[in-house]
Amino acid sequence: MKRKLLFFGLIATFPFLFAGVLDQQYVILGWNDLGMHCANKNFSKMAILPPYNNLKVQIIQKGDASTMPMVLTTGYSVTYEVPGNTYSDGKTNFWTYVNQLFGVSPAPNIGLTGVGLTGNMDMLNNHFHVEGIPLTPYPDSDLVNEHPYQLALMKAFDAANNLIGQTRNVIPVSAEISCVSSGCHGSEQGILNAHESVTGFNANGPNLCASCHADNALGTTGTPGTPIFSKAIHGKHGGYTNNCYKCHPGPNTQCYRDAMKTAGFTCQDCHGSVAQVASSITAGRQPWLQEPSCSSATCHGSAYAPEPNLLFRQSKGHGGLFCSACHGSPHAIVPTTQPNDNLQNITYQGWAGKLALCSVCHGVTPNMPGPHGAMPTAVNEIEGSIATDNSFVSVYPNPANDGQVNLQFQLKDPGNYKVLVFDINGRQKAILAHQDFSAGQYSMKLNTLAFAKGTYIARLSGKAGTFTRKFLIE
Repeated sequence: MKRKLLFFGLIATFPFLFAGVLDQQYVILGWNDLGMHCANKNFSKMAILPPYNNLKVQIIQKGDASTMPMVLTTGYSVTYEVPGNTYSDGKTNFWTYVNQLFGVSPAPNIGLTGVGLTGNMDMLNNHFHVEGIPLTPYPDSDLVNEHPYQLALMKAFDAANNLIGQTRNVIPVSAEISCVSSGCHGSEQGILNAHESVTGFNANGPNLCASCHADNALGTTGTPGTPIFSKAIHGKHGGYTNNCYKCHPGPNTQCYRDAMKTAGFTCQDCHGSVAQVASSITAGRQPWLQEPSCSSATCHGSAYAPEPNLLFRQSKGHGGLFCSACHGSPHAIVPTTQPNDNLQNITYQGWAGKLALCSVCHGVTPNMPGPHGAMPTAVNEIEGSIATDNSFVSVYPNPANDGQVNLQFQLKDPGNYKVLVFDINGRQKAILAHQDFSAGQYSMKLNTLAFAKGTYIARLSGKAGTFTRKFLIE
C-alpha cells in the first residue's frame, strides 16, 4: 500500500487525531520550562526546594497561502488547571513551615508567588506564563504513590471570552529529592547534626538550605564565606557517587527521559561528572544561569544556538516561538519515553517528536526552508517496491534547472534515518527528513528555488550507514 509521509511523520496512520485540529483558526502551544520540578514532601527539618512549578503558552493564529501565522497576546487570555489535582495542603506540610523557611504566610494551596493550582496566566511579551504553581506529585485520587508526569490543561479565550483552543502538557513534579530516600543518609536529623558547629543554625529545623548556601534557582545570596549550594552538594558527594539519580529524581521518577537519552547520551556527556560540576563552579560557572548549550561545537553547532546570553529554555527562534514550544523542555526534548510528554504534538501533527509539520501553523506547506534549514518535503513510499540494499538510488534531473529535484533512496534495514543537504563546503543547508522508515524505496521532491546555484550533496544516514549523492543546481 502506498504511503505518504509529510516531513517527519506518517499522517495517514493517525487520521482521527486531525479531525477538528488542523482546520482550526488557532494553534495553542504550551509547555513547562523544565523537564522536572522538585519539591520536598516534608519541611519540618530541612527544605531544598518548595512546591513551585511554571507553565508557558503561545497562541498562534494560523496562516494560509497569502498570510503568515501570527503569535497573539493582546485581546486574548489563558487559564490553567491540573485536572484531578485540586489541592496541595495536606499532601505536604509546606504551609505549616513556610513562614519559618521563607518569611511569608500564603494561604493554604497558594504558592510563594501568590498563585494556586488554577487561575489566569499572565501576559508577558509574546506569550503567557504562570510561575510558582504549588503542585505536589500526589493527585487527589492517590495520596501515597507519586505521579510525576501529570497533565496541566491550558485554555485560550478571545476578547469576548470565547474558548478558541486548549492544550494539555506535562506539569512535572517529584518529591523523590529527599536525601534519605536516596539511600545516602539515615535521617534528615543526622544531616542537621552535621551542621552543629554552624553559628545560629537551627539544630531541630526547619532550615532552608539556600538561606546559607546561595542558590540561583531560588534567587538567594547565602551567607558570605559559605559555598554555593550546587558546589557544596556536588563537591561533597562527587567523591562518593557519579549517579545523578541519587538526588535529581530519581530511580523511580527517571526525569531524564528525552530524545537524547534514547540516543544514548548520559547526564555526564553534557554536564560532566558530579565532581566536575563542582569544579566548574569553582572555576567561575554560575549554576542554573550557565548550563550546557545546544550550540556547542561537540553538539549541534552554531545553527542551533540559543539567543545571546540566554539558555535553551529562555530562547525564541522561528517566528518568535520559544524553542520549547516545538521541541519540549530541557531533559524532556520530544519524543520522550513518557507518553504524556508527546500528547500535544501527536494531537497537532499525528506523531510524537518535535513539531515539524509546517502546515500546523502555516495552514499550507511553505516552499522555503524553515527553522534550522528544515524543508517541508513530502516523502512517498514507492508502491510495490522492494529494497535490495541501503543506498541512494538517484537524484534527477541533474543538473536541476526547473526549480525541483527528485531524490530516490532505498532502505533494506528499517530504522531512524536523516536526509540532509549540504553545500560543497560541507555546510548543512536543509533537513529533508528525520524519522523512522520501514524497509522499502522512497522518493521526495526538493524545491530548489530557495537555493543558490552550485553543487550540493544529498546525504542519507542512519544505522545502516551513510550514503551520498552529488547534484548541481543551475
